[in-house]
Amino acid sequence: MSKFLREQYQNLEPYTPGEQPKTDNLIKLNTNENPYGPGPRTKAAISGEQVSKLMLYPDPEASELVEAISQYYELEKEQVMVGNGSDEILAFSFMAFASEGAKVYFPDPSYGFYKVYADIYHSRANPVPLTEDLRINPDHYKNLDGTIIIANPNAPTGIALNLNDIEAILSSNRSNLVIIDEAYIDFGAKSCVPFLTKYDNLLVIQTFSKSRSLAGARVGFAMGGKEVISDLNRIKFSFNPYNLNRLSILAAAEAIRDEAYFQQTRQKIIRTREKFTEELKALGFTVLPSAANFVFARSGRLSGKDYFTGLRERNILVRYFGKEPISDFVRITIGREEDMEQLICATRELLGKGI
Repeated sequence: MSKFLREQYQNLEPYTPGEQPKTDNLIKLNTNENPYGPGPRTKAAISGEQVSKLMLYPDPEASELVEAISQYYELEKEQVMVGNGSDEILAFSFMAFASEGAKVYFPDPSYGFYKVYADIYHSRANPVPLTEDLRINPDHYKNLDGTIIIANPNAPTGIALNLNDIEAILSSNRSNLVIIDEAYIDFGAKSCVPFLTKYDNLLVIQTFSKSRSLAGARVGFAMGGKEVISDLNRIKFSFNPYNLNRLSILAAAEAIRDEAYFQQTRQKIIRTREKFTEELKALGFTVLPSAANFVFARSGRLSGKDYFTGLRERNILVRYFGKEPISDFVRITIGREEDMEQLICATRELLGKGI
């Protein structure tokens, strides 16, 4: 590091993204991307005419996209804001609601950026350990004294809380903002967006990266009460008013309008996940109940590191975290049927079966 870096950041541990390979000969199941790509309507929205307008700034309010989201979720436009991926909205949320000594509570383990943002914005981080079976205990989040953020379904476990549990957390924390990060909500859990009519302490954050096949476009959005959304927009317009590019706005607006393609691809992923889960279990794996587009699995015969390494040697990428209490687990993104079949074949080889 340079001599100019401020002392408060010298021990910062950055978030570590999943490997992004530079070759095409790998089966990439490590970053929870959608294997089916954007739909035809989304691709058509990014026309040559629109590309020719890239010398112009985008609409800072992303009005077309905000309108499409608000219509889809039956909200007022003032209840929606958009960002450069849900990560940016999470950062804005820490800046607005949980910075400079404010307490923030989140599960541990969970999405790695929660801890990173707490460090960057000088929050008083309070990681809440999962239970022994790697679940979030909702009782641990009742009657707290700070901002609460929960990924539902949680990552990397894929386990979801039910709506009754989330409402219990909301009702017991009327003076605290509760942020529900629903990055994977469309693959088997129920969104808490309907609670926005009842709870002004709720902020829901979602992304177009997973179920809408737009990870490369970097589009996220938040839904909440008008006052909370106004607070986030105050941060956004003070930080980066042009945070979404012209093409991403168009692509995301069309992606949320194309309900048929959305339902088709997400159902494919759910069916593949259930089939793959049963195949892993038949090989002796423990697989946590997933409501996401990935599974979290552990072999009784291979360490997590050996399984990750063995798959990598066979040109299959999965995610290994290498820390307790999840050091024996790997996270496996659900790809196409043929991808998962190759992974099962590689797994049999590693276990000494079917050779």
